[in-house]
Amino acid sequence: MSSSSTAPNKKEEKEEPREFGGPWGCLAIMIFSHIIPYYYWYCLEFNDSKLVWFGDVDWAKAWEQARPNWTAFNIYMGFIIFEGLLAWLIPGHYHEGLPLAHEGGKKLVYNCNAIQAWYVLLGTVAVLYVTGIAPISMLLDNYASVLSVAIIFSNLVALFTYFFTIATNRQHRMTGGFLYDYFMGAILNPRLGSLDLKMFTEARISWVLLFMLTLSAAAKQYEQLGYITSPMAFMITAHFLYCNAIMKGEECIVSTWDIFYEKWGWLLIFWNLAGVPFVYCYSSVYILKKGTEINHPTWYTILLFAVLLFSYYIWDTAQSQRNRFRMMKAGTFKDRKTFPQLPYGTLPPNAKCLKTKAGSELLVDGWWAYARKPHYTTDIMMALSWGLICGFGSFIPYFYFCFFTGMIIHRAHRDMERCKRKYKDDWDVYCNTVKYIYIPGII
Repeated sequence: MSSSSTAPNKKEEKEEPREFGGPWGCLAIMIFSHIIPYYYWYCLEFNDSKLVWFGDVDWAKAWEQARPNWTAFNIYMGFIIFEGLLAWLIPGHYHEGLPLAHEGGKKLVYNCNAIQAWYVLLGTVAVLYVTGIAPISMLLDNYASVLSVAIIFSNLVALFTYFFTIATNRQHRMTGGFLYDYFMGAILNPRLGSLDLKMFTEARISWVLLFMLTLSAAAKQYEQLGYITSPMAFMITAHFLYCNAIMKGEECIVSTWDIFYEKWGWLLIFWNLAGVPFVYCYSSVYILKKGTEINHPTWYTILLFAVLLFSYYIWDTAQSQRNRFRMMKAGTFKDRKTFPQLPYGTLPPNAKCLKTKAGSELLVDGWWAYARKPHYTTDIMMALSWGLICGFGSFIPYFYFCFFTGMIIHRAHRDMERCKRKYKDDWDVYCNTVKYIYIPGII
């Protein structure tokens, strides 16, 4: 593993705030993150999707299905390795990142070939399914064991990354407290050759594996019923659109806060390698378990599809507007025709913005003229639709909505605190210009 880092910036270390409730909060999140995937899996698998008291859990039965095995290891690691090879070998669109202050303004180069790799992966999965060599349904057949492999692997990666970074003196913004620094991370730009591991796991592993789990649930349902129900078709559509958006706009990720500032610690490693795919797929697994028991009126299904597509459109174009605006200002924007390119996704070069004393420009045009976090609002709306398509027979399909809403509000609070520190009085001017955070005229 390499990094663009040299030595830690001592000034930055002193300025690093303690997020997530400090060390004790981080420890609680780590414990919670290991319990939740297994708990809800057990409820779905053994308790008819109803919540169960821990004292009533059949631990022997749970261990029998959840223990790691070689089949699960081959499925998970085969996926990781195949995705890594695609990221390394397929030619793509080379894109420069933002200037790195600790590197004297150096810009890292990213090979943005996610959309090509995405299509190759989908084609490979189709061939393996049709030929019967490795049908995608085997992923759901081994769900709990694959989850265990993912959790073990993610923790090993987090441990190795942290101690390797310290041993090679490539750490950044450290507080001196092991637990907190391990949770938040030590390294900023982890790389294996030209492959940026932070962006790779965020874009190519978490959301792609989530779609594969939903696709596996759909394949299992087809094997059981001979057709796919409308709720399952809804989840296939929802997860395909979300995943495809990340693949087609990979170059936009380069300029995001996650890549530019957030370190690659336990939080990002665990949730991208294990948490996101295996926690966010509950609606798909629930629909598989319930089958034809979920039966909505046609108008209800059409309404939810309308909510999904409306939310997706604003979510996609809002993020496209902002990130392409940044790229235009940095001189790195290249017009790409990846599918689908939606109307209103690119603002003109003279889009309205506020100049700041910090040197940055704050966008106040397009969707960003109406709210400071329009993409968060529509992300929450999509999350809610994933639960509503499952009906009201269980809390489990709504866990993602509740969890994600809390997480995204906390993230918005972090973002605004950071911007206030960075832009000072200019941030007040911006907030007076764009008065609402989530919903224009309301909040």
